[in-house]
Amino acid sequence: MPDKRDGFDRMADVPVDPDIDLHVPDQRAELARTHGGVLAAIALGGALGSLGRYGLTEAIPVSPGGFPAGTFLVNVIGCLLIGVLMVLITEVYRPHPLVRPFLGVGVLGGFTTFSAYADEVRGLLRPEWTATGLAYLAGTVLAALAATWSGQAVTRLATRRTRTARPA
Repeated sequence: MPDKRDGFDRMADVPVDPDIDLHVPDQRAELARTHGGVLAAIALGGALGSLGRYGLTEAIPVSPGGFPAGTFLVNVIGCLLIGVLMVLITEVYRPHPLVRPFLGVGVLGGFTTFSAYADEVRGLLRPEWTATGLAYLAGTVLAALAATWSGQAVTRLATRRTRTARPA
């Protein structure tokens, strides 16, 4: 019989938190107490972000073989906002510990949809729609990276005075 420490089974033995033994009921409860707020913030943010994504993608319909503009916009806007958010919470403000999980992981993670992007690319890679599929494939990645960089750059420029006045 193979050793459980070989291959991928090894990860099953790694605890979530090295200070918590998940086999001890009291310690499992500690994990729920210390991480429950983060999980709730992510869940609430994800629900709100997903509703925003749904509304935007429904407002911009796409025909079969057409460029999925709704999903493209959602992902580019989400990447722009994550660039803004990360500068604000790491360089400008010292936010509450739940701000990043709520806004970054939750709202923007629920708003952006790279799984739908991948599925739409797959659907467009048919002989009659290949050009659209390849344009969407490359265009989304390039636009998302440019949006993230732009969000960071513009936010840093806009908050230059605040960041220089902030104590280290």
